[in-house]
Amino acid sequence: MNYKTRQYGDIVSFLQSKKGCHVTAGDVCCHFEQSGKKIGKATVYRQLDRLVEEGVINKYLIDENSGACFEYVDRENDCHEECYHCKCEKCGKLIHLECHEIGQLSDHLSGHHGFKIDPKRTVFYGICSECEETGEKVGGI
Repeated sequence: MNYKTRQYGDIVSFLQSKKGCHVTAGDVCCHFEQSGKKIGKATVYRQLDRLVEEGVINKYLIDENSGACFEYVDRENDCHEECYHCKCEKCGKLIHLECHEIGQLSDHLSGHHGFKIDPKRTVFYGICSECEETGEKVGGI
């Protein structure tokens, strides 16, 4: 039996307030610590896992050096089936990529190369516009 606790509701409300943003479990813990609400780390992790299972949030594992991040799924207005991302190699920012042309690339790879992209695990690496403006280079970019 899955019942909804106060902590469950508080975490969902926080994630809804961050719609369109990616947050980590640490961000969730920090929010509640700063707001004076007592929610333990184990509870946060357990509730995040439950919310992923229920389809309320998506979980992204970007690379082996970063912790998982989570994003609230707005079932009416979100493209939760195709969620490509860009990650800045300088500042680490994760950008949700809403671009229909990526679907064309996916179709091409599938049709011409027999390779199906997993959109929930596809990340393009490069430099965000803010970091590019600073003029500092990272890697070969």
